[in-house]
Amino acid sequence: MAKLIYSAITSVDGYIADRDAEFGWAVPDEELHAYVNDLLRPVGTYLYGRRMFEVMKVWDDPRFAEDASPAVADFSKLWRAAEKIVFSGTLTETDTSRMRLEPRFEPAAVRELKETAETDLVIGGGGLAAPAFAASLIDEVHLFPAPVSVGGGTAAMPGFRVDLELIEATTFSSGFAHLHYRVRK
Repeated sequence: MAKLIYSAITSVDGYIADRDAEFGWAVPDEELHAYVNDLLRPVGTYLYGRRMFEVMKVWDDPRFAEDASPAVADFSKLWRAAEKIVFSGTLTETDTSRMRLEPRFEPAAVRELKETAETDLVIGGGGLAAPAFAASLIDEVHLFPAPVSVGGGTAAMPGFRVDLELIEATTFSSGFAHLHYRVRK
Protein backbone atom coordinates (compact mmCIF):
# COMPACT_ATOMS: atom_id res chain seq x y z
CA MET A 1 0.00 0.00 0.00
CA ALA A 2 1.24 3.46 -0.88
CA LYS A 3 1.69 6.12 1.77
CA LEU A 4 -0.17 9.42 1.69
CA ILE A 5 2.26 12.14 2.74
CA TYR A 6 1.36 15.69 3.72
CA SER A 7 4.13 18.15 2.99
CA ALA A 8 4.17 21.90 3.64
CA ILE A 9 6.55 24.80 4.00
CA THR A 10 5.31 26.78 6.99
CA SER A 11 6.18 29.76 9.11
CA VAL A 12 7.64 28.82 12.48
CA ASP A 13 4.22 29.63 13.98
CA GLY A 14 2.49 27.14 11.70
CA TYR A 15 1.08 29.05 8.71
CA ILE A 16 1.45 28.23 5.00
CA ALA A 17 0.39 31.76 4.01
CA ASP A 18 0.16 34.94 6.05
CA ARG A 19 -2.96 37.06 6.64
CA ASP A 20 -2.51 38.69 3.23
CA ALA A 21 -2.31 35.25 1.53
CA GLU A 22 1.39 35.90 0.87
CA PHE A 23 4.06 33.22 1.15
CA GLY A 24 7.16 34.80 -0.40
CA TRP A 25 8.92 34.19 2.91
CA ALA A 26 8.63 30.44 2.17
CA VAL A 27 10.79 30.33 -0.98
CA PRO A 28 13.42 27.63 -0.41
CA ASP A 29 17.08 28.17 -1.21
CA GLU A 30 19.04 25.73 -3.36
CA GLU A 31 20.02 23.46 -0.44
CA LEU A 32 16.45 23.09 0.83
CA HIS A 33 14.99 22.79 -2.67
CA ALA A 34 17.37 19.91 -3.49
CA TYR A 35 16.44 18.20 -0.21
CA VAL A 36 12.70 18.50 -0.95
CA ASN A 37 13.28 17.19 -4.48
CA ASP A 38 14.93 14.08 -3.08
CA LEU A 39 11.98 13.52 -0.73
CA LEU A 40 9.51 13.89 -3.60
CA ARG A 41 11.47 11.89 -6.18
CA PRO A 42 9.68 8.57 -5.38
CA VAL A 43 6.21 10.21 -5.36
CA GLY A 44 4.01 9.42 -8.34
CA THR A 45 0.88 11.48 -7.61
CA TYR A 46 0.13 14.89 -6.12
CA LEU A 47 -3.29 15.62 -4.62
CA TYR A 48 -4.31 19.28 -4.62
CA GLY A 49 -7.25 21.52 -3.95
CA ARG A 50 -7.96 24.22 -6.51
CA ARG A 51 -5.97 27.00 -4.82
CA MET A 52 -2.82 24.92 -4.29
CA PHE A 53 -3.06 23.62 -7.85
CA GLU A 54 -3.32 27.16 -9.21
CA VAL A 55 -0.11 28.05 -7.35
CA MET A 56 1.70 24.92 -8.54
CA LYS A 57 0.60 24.75 -12.19
CA VAL A 58 3.35 27.17 -13.28
CA TRP A 59 5.66 24.13 -13.09
CA ASP A 60 3.83 22.54 -16.02
CA ASP A 61 5.54 24.94 -18.44
CA PRO A 62 9.17 23.83 -18.98
CA ARG A 63 10.04 27.46 -19.80
CA PHE A 64 9.28 28.38 -16.18
CA ALA A 65 12.51 26.66 -15.09
CA GLU A 66 14.64 27.72 -18.06
CA ASP A 67 17.91 29.17 -16.86
CA ALA A 68 16.94 28.23 -13.30
CA SER A 69 19.13 26.71 -10.65
CA PRO A 70 19.72 22.94 -10.81
CA ALA A 71 17.27 22.26 -7.96
CA VAL A 72 14.51 24.35 -9.55
CA ALA A 73 15.04 22.68 -12.94
CA ASP A 74 14.99 19.25 -11.25
CA PHE A 75 11.72 19.99 -9.44
CA SER A 76 10.16 21.19 -12.67
CA LYS A 77 10.91 17.82 -14.29
CA LEU A 78 9.69 15.89 -11.24
CA TRP A 79 6.43 17.84 -11.13
CA ARG A 80 5.68 17.41 -14.83
CA ALA A 81 6.37 13.65 -14.62
CA ALA A 82 3.94 13.08 -11.74
CA GLU A 83 0.19 12.59 -11.95
CA LYS A 84 -1.92 15.34 -10.43
CA ILE A 85 -5.44 14.95 -9.03
CA VAL A 86 -7.20 18.23 -8.35
CA PHE A 87 -10.30 18.30 -6.16
CA SER A 88 -12.44 21.25 -7.16
CA GLY A 89 -16.11 22.01 -7.43
CA THR A 90 -15.38 25.08 -9.57
CA LEU A 91 -12.78 23.99 -12.13
CA THR A 92 -14.28 22.31 -15.17
CA GLU A 93 -11.18 21.90 -17.32
CA THR A 94 -7.47 22.55 -17.38
CA ASP A 95 -4.66 22.60 -19.89
CA THR A 96 -2.17 21.03 -17.48
CA SER A 97 -0.63 17.71 -18.46
CA ARG A 98 -1.00 14.50 -16.44
CA MET A 99 -3.86 15.97 -14.44
CA ARG A 100 -7.37 14.86 -13.64
CA LEU A 101 -10.19 16.76 -11.99
CA GLU A 102 -12.44 15.38 -9.27
CA PRO A 103 -15.48 17.42 -8.19
CA ARG A 104 -14.97 16.71 -4.48
CA PHE A 105 -12.65 14.99 -2.04
CA GLU A 106 -13.97 11.47 -1.41
CA PRO A 107 -12.09 9.65 1.39
CA ALA A 108 -13.11 6.20 0.10
CA ALA A 109 -11.70 6.97 -3.36
CA VAL A 110 -8.43 8.24 -1.88
CA ARG A 111 -8.20 5.14 0.33
CA GLU A 112 -8.64 2.97 -2.77
CA LEU A 113 -6.00 5.02 -4.59
CA LYS A 114 -3.57 4.38 -1.72
CA GLU A 115 -4.30 0.66 -1.89
CA THR A 116 -3.70 0.42 -5.64
CA ALA A 117 -0.92 2.98 -6.23
CA GLU A 118 2.55 1.72 -6.99
CA THR A 119 4.19 4.88 -5.66
CA ASP A 120 3.55 7.16 -2.71
CA LEU A 121 1.19 10.13 -2.92
CA VAL A 122 1.63 13.68 -1.61
CA ILE A 123 -1.22 15.91 -0.53
CA GLY A 124 -0.63 19.65 -0.68
CA GLY A 125 -2.50 22.45 1.03
CA GLY A 126 -3.95 22.69 4.50
CA GLY A 127 -7.54 22.90 3.26
CA LEU A 128 -7.34 19.57 1.48
CA ALA A 129 -5.18 17.96 4.16
CA ALA A 130 -7.78 18.59 6.90
CA PRO A 131 -10.41 16.14 5.56
CA ALA A 132 -7.64 13.65 4.77
CA PHE A 133 -6.43 13.87 8.39
CA ALA A 134 -10.05 13.55 9.59
CA ALA A 135 -10.46 10.36 7.54
CA SER A 136 -7.17 8.93 8.91
CA LEU A 137 -5.70 8.80 5.40
CA ILE A 138 -2.41 10.62 6.01
CA ASP A 139 0.50 8.42 7.03
CA GLU A 140 3.39 10.88 7.26
CA VAL A 141 3.90 14.61 7.62
CA HIS A 142 6.86 16.64 6.35
CA LEU A 143 6.85 20.19 7.70
CA PHE A 144 9.49 22.71 6.67
CA PRO A 145 9.33 25.63 9.12
CA ALA A 146 10.87 28.84 7.77
CA PRO A 147 12.74 31.14 10.14
CA VAL A 148 9.87 33.63 10.29
CA SER A 149 6.77 34.12 12.42
CA VAL A 150 3.87 35.68 10.48
CA GLY A 151 1.30 35.96 13.28
CA GLY A 152 -1.66 34.43 11.48
CA GLY A 153 -3.01 33.34 8.14
CA THR A 154 -3.73 29.93 6.63
CA ALA A 155 -2.89 27.18 9.10
CA ALA A 156 -0.70 24.32 7.95
CA MET A 157 -2.36 21.78 10.21
CA PRO A 158 -6.07 21.12 10.74
CA GLY A 159 -7.99 22.74 13.57
CA PHE A 160 -8.29 19.48 15.49
CA ARG A 161 -5.93 17.13 17.30
CA VAL A 162 -3.51 15.03 15.25
CA ASP A 163 -1.02 12.90 17.18
CA LEU A 164 2.40 12.67 15.56
CA GLU A 165 5.59 10.74 16.23
CA LEU A 166 8.81 12.54 15.30
CA ILE A 167 10.94 10.42 12.97
CA GLU A 168 13.62 12.92 12.01
CA ALA A 169 14.57 16.58 12.39
CA THR A 170 17.01 18.29 10.05
CA THR A 171 18.27 21.87 9.93
CA PHE A 172 19.57 23.90 7.00
CA SER A 173 22.02 26.78 6.73
CA SER A 174 19.16 29.10 5.69
CA GLY A 175 17.47 28.62 9.07
CA PHE A 176 14.76 26.34 7.69
CA ALA A 177 14.16 22.99 9.36
CA HIS A 178 12.60 19.71 8.27
CA LEU A 179 10.35 17.88 10.72
CA HIS A 180 9.38 14.39 9.56
CA TYR A 181 6.53 12.79 11.47
CA ARG A 182 4.56 9.55 11.37
CA VAL A 183 0.85 9.98 12.08
CA ARG A 184 -0.22 7.97 15.11
CA LYS A 185 -3.45 6.20 14.25
